[in-house]
Amino acid sequence: MNEEMNGVEVENHQEHAPEKIDYVFKVVVIGDSAVGKTQILSRFTKNEFCFDSKSTIGVEFQTRTVTIKNKVIKAQIWDTAGQERYRAVTSAYYRGALGAMLVYDITKRQSFDHVARWVEELRAHADSSIAIMLIGNKADLVDLRAVPTEDAVEFAEDQGLFFAETSALRGDNVDKAFFKLLGEIYGVLCKKSLECGNGKLNGADHATALKGSKIEVIAGPDLEISEMKKLSTCSC
Repeated sequence: MNEEMNGVEVENHQEHAPEKIDYVFKVVVIGDSAVGKTQILSRFTKNEFCFDSKSTIGVEFQTRTVTIKNKVIKAQIWDTAGQERYRAVTSAYYRGALGAMLVYDITKRQSFDHVARWVEELRAHADSSIAIMLIGNKADLVDLRAVPTEDAVEFAEDQGLFFAETSALRGDNVDKAFFKLLGEIYGVLCKKSLECGNGKLNGADHATALKGSKIEVIAGPDLEISEMKKLSTCSC
């Protein structure tokens, strides 16, 4: 399950078999059942899509090691069950998470309507500086779309989330979304380090740093990840 994919390049980020890992980032993948959370994770960690995938029971995790800004980062990604009966169990796994992928199905309006509740739960259990990426999955099913991209963009801007539409089946934007999230986590850690050194660490600065800018989404075959406000870089 902890298989790592070699030889993949995404926006100049290359994966390799490192001798030394600089950081381990815990990321949780959350959202309603059957929105494609496990498939997104499988596509990112193993470049696979399983047509016989079954619902996740409890929590599982997979890893992938990547290089971002010359730092070797091991992403430990937790795949949480979406069923209501597992919610009390999985909430404990939010602790220590630096990032979250909140997934909904663009063909199921109800899964998007529940996104606000997932954000509320995440912020209740996770660190206040957690980076959150809203994912509209199954973007290949254009004819079945029930959630307009504009609705998701508006929600993401209102909540200060990053946003992308993906297709786990085709692989569209999956790597880009994960690399964007991991890059933002790294940026937040750099910002924290600098602010701690300057004695200026506070929650308001974190909220500002994580808030996404106005975004533009390209739907259909030419799907691209949204462009977001970039955090200030540092050498940490």
